[in-house]
Amino acid sequence: MEKLSPSALLEIDTIVAKHRNQPGPVIEMLHEVQNSLGYIPFEAMEKIAEAAGTSPAQVYGVVTFYAQFTTQPKGKHVINVCLGTACYVNGSQKLADLLASGTGASINETSQDGLFSLDATRCLGACGLAPVCIIDGKVYGNALVSGNAVKRIEEIKAQEAAHG
Repeated sequence: MEKLSPSALLEIDTIVAKHRNQPGPVIEMLHEVQNSLGYIPFEAMEKIAEAAGTSPAQVYGVVTFYAQFTTQPKGKHVINVCLGTACYVNGSQKLADLLASGTGASINETSQDGLFSLDATRCLGACGLAPVCIIDGKVYGNALVSGNAVKRIEEIKAQEAAHG
């Protein structure tokens, strides 16, 4: 388990203190920690549990139940590839493989350089545009045929190389 920086620990303490002694604050605190740090470290779960008068195991159960929460830091650029039925039959596995190759990130992992996280999802609600992926919040439909998602990854890599 990685050691959190003093600023991350202070951020967690600030969020927990703001919600202490309020009824039902666990999910709200989890959202705030994730929005602030990009993920929910175990130390945050312990502090949230103490403030809410519950166990770290119960907080962990909430974190692992809801798909929007993550216990691992995400890359600078987050990619979600739909592997739902409509997308899958239209080539989303091939799209996921292309994106993995282009980013260096395996499915549901972050690239070693911390630049990309590649996550598989079950449905993004855009079945008519299958296969679909989301890169940094923007939807790319018909992504296999158009090649627009792979092109976007190449653009991001070029931009990062120019700034890095």
